Amino acid sequence: MSDRLRIDYVEFASPELEDTQKFFADAFGWEFIEYGPDYRDIQGAGIGGGIERVSLRAPLIVLKSDDLEAALARIRAAGGRITKEIFDFPGGRRFQFREPGGTEMAVWSEN
Repeated sequence: MSDRLRIDYVEFASPELEDTQKFFADAFGWEFIEYGPDYRDIQGAGIGGGIERVSLRAPLIVLKSDDLEAALARIRAAGGRITKEIFDFPGGRRFQFREPGGTEMAVWSEN
């Protein structure tokens, strides 16, 4: 496979973003970049990560690809169900999907 997808980012969900941010800072020593009132980018965790102010859900594992459209096609062909089509966000583009067992994941690309 020419475009091996690798885990690049873990996105946590928290309805209490500030409390989660404080806990991560106090317990783990992580630092943060604020992207508006509802998102924090985690710094110093050993892997990229963020906290989004949303209802509680399992952490979202985000894979990185150099060719987002090819990754989307491969995931569809392998039986993944797309839950969010490709969209832009600060820093790139991504889509989200569920693998056949039900875990939601995402793939992002810088372009």
